[in-house]
Amino acid sequence: MQHADPCKIICGVDEAGRGPLAGPVYAACVILDKNYHIAGLNDSKKLSALKRSMLATTIKQYAKAWAVASASVDEIDRMNILQASLLAMKRAVEGLSCVPDQVLVLVDGKQCPDVPYPVQAIVRGDSLIPEISAASILAKTERDIEMLRLHSDYPHYGFDRHKGYPTSKHLAALQQYGPSEIHRKSFAPVSSLIFNH
Repeated sequence: MQHADPCKIICGVDEAGRGPLAGPVYAACVILDKNYHIAGLNDSKKLSALKRSMLATTIKQYAKAWAVASASVDEIDRMNILQASLLAMKRAVEGLSCVPDQVLVLVDGKQCPDVPYPVQAIVRGDSLIPEISAASILAKTERDIEMLRLHSDYPHYGFDRHKGYPTSKHLAALQQYGPSEIHRKSFAPVSSLIFNH
């Protein structure tokens, strides 16, 4: 694996919500303060919801800079989930209040968003790079908050429990009620039902 230039200031970027059948995809970017160590940073999927929430509060309080952005269901359906994820990442980086001159953007995965800074993709970066771990936590917690909000609008799908992921209960609700406005019409389990309701 390539190692980041130690002279550069790392901006970690990650997304949340590529796999769900409903709701937007979120991305976040974080520049950590080298003088403040945040214990417990890890891939957000390896943390409990409570731990993620606590860490998100700490990250927002002590990071040098952070931003969260999203791409809508319409954008996902129009351009595909990969391109929508990269767009959300680009928006997150552009949303930073300040970008240091010596910044290096490190992205989890294999694809890089189109940003006007040096950028590098790192497979499993959310487990290896603290800045990417922090970004994965913010993206996941902010998306979960949005899915809880959407649950109040569409309570019969159970978004408060599965956050839009294709669980058996979600698929059963889709069969019973058909897709909602926030379901991703381009995803196979949803598109196959559109003409049946």
